[in-house]
Amino acid sequence: MKKIIIQGLITISLFFASWLFLVQIDWTSLLKVQKITDKTEEKLGDLFWEVYQKNTHENKNPLIVSAVDSLVTKICSANKIDRESVKIHILEEEDINAFAMPNGHLVVYTGLILQSENPEELSGVIAHEIAHIQLNHVMKKLVKEVRLSVLISMTTGNSGSDIIKETAKMLSSSAFDRGLEKEADIKAVDYLIMSKTDPEAFANFLYKIADTESEVTTYLTWVSTHPESKERAEYIIDYSKDKKVKYQSILSEETWAKIREKLTAE
Repeated sequence: MKKIIIQGLITISLFFASWLFLVQIDWTSLLKVQKITDKTEEKLGDLFWEVYQKNTHENKNPLIVSAVDSLVTKICSANKIDRESVKIHILEEEDINAFAMPNGHLVVYTGLILQSENPEELSGVIAHEIAHIQLNHVMKKLVKEVRLSVLISMTTGNSGSDIIKETAKMLSSSAFDRGLEKEADIKAVDYLIMSKTDPEAFANFLYKIADTESEVTTYLTWVSTHPESKERAEYIIDYSKDKKVKYQSILSEETWAKIREKLTAE
């Protein structure tokens, strides 16, 4: 009995000690930090996109822009994602690459579009990058690798342009950690299924790239920053199997052929 009473007193003491600790926390300051982070993310997105605007050529061909926009819109609409929060940019680059930046900026290289045999393959990669945005992976990566204080310094004009350029480049050329990549893959499959887009095409894209990695390495930027392509394809197939969904085509074969023809000619 005495032991029970002592345990009860210890439990009560711990409760009050925890309560006293919590009431002393400045929750207002913590919330302000979150607001600062959100504001910082918005400014960083603009700064990083400005770097790419100055150093690359943006493809504004109406056919290509409209086609890619339709893929993004379908994913966003089916998954109740604010379409305006995803800012798509198509850049004239041979690299097979796509990457997310702060504040919803999503960059797609024309090399990736040409490497995709159909719009469903491209949708898989786009869904993966939208998942990184929605899961806040971009800012998590930046805070971990660059530190919040440095990021804030960039947005207040206290950092040099070289630091901004290098940080922007890091997002296009370095991977998220393995756990975040798999989380984005699984979320991407959920997005694709909800939008009635066959996720097997995404897996097929990864299988195809895995088979060519040893042959062509110069332009496989997206793959080099997202390792284990075959392993990823396998768990995507496993996760998406037995889903009773009637998948629908996004773009006609004729439209897709015109897009690829247009990009090849440019």
